[in-house]
Amino acid sequence: MVTDAVTREVVVRRREVSGAHYAALPTTLAPVLRRIYAARGVSPAELNATLSDLLPVGSLGGVGAAAQFLADARRRQSAILVVGDFDADGATASALVVASMRAMGFANVSYLVPDRFVFGYGLSPAVVDLAATRRPDLIITVDNGISSLDGVAHARALGIDVLVTDHHLPGEELPPARLIVNPNLPGEPFASKALCGVGVAFYLMAALARELGQRGLADFDDCRRAVSSCLDLVALGTVADVVCLDHNNRILVSEGLRRIRARTARPGVLALFEVAGRDPAMARSADLGFGIAPRLNAAGRLTDISLGIECLLAPDGASARRHAARLDDLNRSRRELQARMQAEAQDHLERAGSHYVNGAAGGICLFDRSWHEGIVGLIASRVKERTGMPVVAFAPGEQPGLLKGSVRSVEGMNIRDLLAVIAASRRVPGMVFGGHAMAAGLRLPESALDAFRAEFNAEVTREMADVETGRVFWTDGPLAEADLRLPLAEGLHFAGPWGQGFAEPLFDNEFTVLDRRVLRDAHLRLLLRHPDGGEPVEAIAFNQTRALPDRARFLYRFGINAFNGRTRQQLVVEHIDCA
Repeated sequence: MVTDAVTREVVVRRREVSGAHYAALPTTLAPVLRRIYAARGVSPAELNATLSDLLPVGSLGGVGAAAQFLADARRRQSAILVVGDFDADGATASALVVASMRAMGFANVSYLVPDRFVFGYGLSPAVVDLAATRRPDLIITVDNGISSLDGVAHARALGIDVLVTDHHLPGEELPPARLIVNPNLPGEPFASKALCGVGVAFYLMAALARELGQRGLADFDDCRRAVSSCLDLVALGTVADVVCLDHNNRILVSEGLRRIRARTARPGVLALFEVAGRDPAMARSADLGFGIAPRLNAAGRLTDISLGIECLLAPDGASARRHAARLDDLNRSRRELQARMQAEAQDHLERAGSHYVNGAAGGICLFDRSWHEGIVGLIASRVKERTGMPVVAFAPGEQPGLLKGSVRSVEGMNIRDLLAVIAASRRVPGMVFGGHAMAAGLRLPESALDAFRAEFNAEVTREMADVETGRVFWTDGPLAEADLRLPLAEGLHFAGPWGQGFAEPLFDNEFTVLDRRVLRDAHLRLLLRHPDGGEPVEAIAFNQTRALPDRARFLYRFGINAFNGRTRQQLVVEHIDCA
């Protein structure tokens, strides 16, 4: 999205290329790719990594004991209930555990994702009471549970064992679960703290496959294939949850994308590509993050994420397409609702004037009585992007007088720790929260909103003293005229996978503007020429309609545009500097 420079200062910096890293990379790489990988510290061994290069399954603390416990449960044919979260990470994790365990011979495995608008987040005592109506012997949480102290204790009191699998940061006290698998437990040596909920679930199921094979309870190769067949789910959940794409996560996403491109993915994933109008053969992480995940998340935001899980578990293309069509309809409704709420958030900001611009005040705290609690996280994200400030957006909760909020932070500020400080002050009565460094959720009585706003502003103001508030663009420098060709565009398209913590390349050039056309009253289609001449190159600038001079500086991504059977190179403009 093109930056609105009126509301947020733009800072452009160039990535430094390590000479040692550059020299170590193979000369067979295209020079531009070699430069990009060197700037990100990629070693030669990381270039062609496969599943065998993952951190060993047994290195995740607690996973071995959990696998043994589950193998015992299989022998007893225990009734197992998977309790998931209501976002894409939780949905993919739920589908992965259910599909894998059923394929490995567990006869009684089902799932439950509580209605977020009734029960809120996590394994609360009320959720346990609902789960108990299904008479499970064991509850497995996925992508939640680490903060569910009361719910886990209630389950144990009812005679239900609980295995918590989660990746969120724990509080000072851990839930009294039978077992916990979480890479972020205190003292846990597992090297990839960025593993998300579906990644933790994948490691657990891989350990279970090995345990069943060693005991002779199932064929190891069959179990291993069952788990590996869910790597498309791992890729989707990992990208959707915007966790850091460290080396381990890049392997997981790459392997999932490989299956999607080969059309060996689950029918539900392929059906979601179809309704999103995206070609699985060309799949990359951006397709998962911007095309597939929003449709999956739409169910959790507006109704029930179970629709998304059923799509991911669909046994055939016909049923998958039915579910995907419903998810696509929900996503259209979500977009309409989000557009209205964004306009209202803009009104709130304009009434505040320059108060929220470039760090002039503490955190931004917004509340509108007409807002939908399933969309406030998206509103908080958009406002944060525009202002460069931490944002919390509130909507009315399911109970009168209760507010539900979503918080989005900026680089350099751990928002969960900040909320913990506010809660510890005891100046905001009834506040409950959870989350991680960049995003969190909370609820509080409406009567405590003013107190929360004051504490939030005070804490953010204190923390922001050392945080940059302008929008920073890190570029990989300019491209030569000879680089602006289809081979490099295709190479960049399939490289990566790009994402959080492993940024897609961004280039910086001046271009002559040969042609400018406005599309749908919202976007610019441009024809540009490199200063060194050559053939004109097409560009698209989303959410930009202003007039341009004959020559300007463009920050852009270089990729491909495949349409009507034709593939050509294209610039996707992120920012235009007309100065």
